[in-house]
Formats: sequence, C-alpha cells, structure tokens
Amino acid sequence: MSGYTSNPKRKPIRVWVDGCFDMMHYGHANALRQAKAMGDYLVVGVHSDAEIEKHKGPTVMKEGERYAAVAACKWVDLVVPDAPYFTSLEVMDQQNCDFCVHGDDITTLADGTDCYQAVKEAGRYRECKRTQGVSTTELVGRMLLMTRDHHKRRSSIASINNEDLSTFSSSASKQSPETKISHFLPTSKKIVQFSEGKEPAAGDKVVYVDGTFDLFHVGHIEFLKRAKALGDYLLVGVHDDQTVNAIKEVNYPLMNLHERVLSVLACRFVDEVIIGAPYSVDNNVLSKVYKVDIVAHGNTPSLPDLNGKDPYEIPKSLGIYVEIENPSAELTTSKIIERIIEHRKMYEERQARKNEKAKLEAEAERSEKKE
Repeated sequence: MSGYTSNPKRKPIRVWVDGCFDMMHYGHANALRQAKAMGDYLVVGVHSDAEIEKHKGPTVMKEGERYAAVAACKWVDLVVPDAPYFTSLEVMDQQNCDFCVHGDDITTLADGTDCYQAVKEAGRYRECKRTQGVSTTELVGRMLLMTRDHHKRRSSIASINNEDLSTFSSSASKQSPETKISHFLPTSKKIVQFSEGKEPAAGDKVVYVDGTFDLFHVGHIEFLKRAKALGDYLLVGVHDDQTVNAIKEVNYPLMNLHERVLSVLACRFVDEVIIGAPYSVDNNVLSKVYKVDIVAHGNTPSLPDLNGKDPYEIPKSLGIYVEIENPSAELTTSKIIERIIEHRKMYEERQARKNEKAKLEAEAERSEKKE
C-alpha cells in the first residue's frame, strides 16, 4: 500500500527500483514494499543474465524466471526486463519515474564505480533499509553447505552424489562459515507489514493449498496463481521446519518457517497464510480458520504423512480435492540446488569474490566512522 493519500489533482509518484533479484527472497520483497510506500506506482528494472555475469558473476535463476518472480510480488506494478546494470537517468525518464530507491548497502560495477552515482548527483536517489540476515549470496552459501543446525544429515538429495555434496560442503565452509545458518529474527511487525489482513467476503469461495515453499520460485508462483483462479480467496498452509525435515528426510528446509511465510505472503495471489500448518489436511484446517471450499494440490505425487497416510485423505473423501496442472512443476527446490552443485566451482569462486568484497566494504565503513 502506498504511503501517499489519493489526490486526483496530484501527479502520481512513480518510483524506480532495479536489481538482479536472483533467487527472489523476502529481503527483495521487503525492499520493494518500502519503495512502493514512498510513492504510488512501482516500476522495477531487472538485469539480464549477460549484464549480471559481466559485473557480478553467474546467476542461479534464469532471467525469465527472475522476471516472473518480480512480477508476482504484490507491491510491483510494472517490470522492465533487461534493465542496464548502471542505473540510468535516461531509462528512469523513459518510465516517467521521479526517483529511484535502493537499500542502504553499496552496489558497484565491475570496475568499482557506484551504480547510483549519476542518480545521486541528480538528486533522484532515495534509500530504504536493507533486510538483515538474508541475501542471494547467503542463500547460495546455505546450498553450498547444505546443513542446518536443527537438521541431522540423513540421506542424499535425490540424484545428487553424496561424495559431490560432501566435497562441495567442505570447500564451501572454508569460504564462509557464517552462511550455514539463518540469521533472520522474526517479529510480529514484519508479518503485519507483509500481510494484507484481508478477510473473505460473504459468498467467497475459499481455496486451500499447503506446502514447504522453500527457496520460493516460479514453480510455486504458477501453482499459487492457478490455485487462486479456482476461487476467490487463497489460504496457504506453510509447514514448520521440523515437519518438513521429518517428512523429506534430507537437509530441508534451507529457509526457516518465518522466512518461507514472508515469501509466500509477498506473492500477489495469496490472501492469508497458516503458519506451521499440519502436514495432513484435517478438519481444523478445513473449518477453524475459514470454511474451505476447495483443497488443491499439484499433479505430482505427495509424500505420505509420518503415519503412512495420504495427507489429502479427508478432502478427497469430502469431494473437495482438486489437482492442478502446473507447467512449471519441473522447477523445484532440489533442481535449484542441483544447479549450484553442477556448477560448484563457479559458485565457490563467486562466493569468494563476494566475501572479499564484503570485507573491503566493511573496512571502508569502519574507516569512515573513525574519521
């Protein structure tokens, strides 16, 4: 929601944000939320794979996936593909944007130039608060390590060789031991900021879906879009960390419950979330929050509950269970991790560069404070 009151005589304030948005996460969404609150219409420029490779290194997600992920964020009004890495006044003017917004961290070109220097000099730069504890680099680090303090190592990820994973984790841990755990501290304020607080209207058809929603991606987005189209109000259950780990029996989830909830809440197709929903859809889920009319699931097999039962047994018996065909179903959290594993050397080098850059930036910031 914009922080500005509606006035028909006032020219709408158009805000520009640009970035890579690789593995779109709740930190990206929070920056877009803050940017939208500074104006009325949010335009987001997303860099191409080639542009990012030139200045930053390889991306995890392909550009089409990144464009779709940004477009699904509920605070975004327009996505501009293939935006230049160096924030351009010319492109901002083409989009009739009054100013651009970026987080309070440093972004530079390959040669060390400040990407926002021209906009700053023109007085058209605003800053928002960066979300601590998450970044694409940090998430890649978690995948390099594939370990979480509250999970035990069990079986290998499907189709990933254990020796490869072990070697990868060992070399990655030397790069940055801090990436092995989440530093996100959940607060009620953040949940409220991301939540619309919208209730279903009388007569609305309520659709319920559930899942892990780890490393929120376009496969999840397309599924939620199709689920919402089945009714008027979409209620999403997000399973807790212990349940996910017990059911999947590998080092999942990579993101903790509250991180995953925020990613789901930021999606424009979602109306409400059940935090820590039971794995099996029971009568409490179907009636205690809202009366659920449809329970939907993708057309891929679901793992049984710990008691061996079908988690959708009750909605199926009530005749309210629907399967959704998802053209993006082949993109999964495991597939994203496989991309990292497959190109591990390349990502290890990228991590090393990013860590070195972070150290230099921290040292520069300390020097400035001393002066």
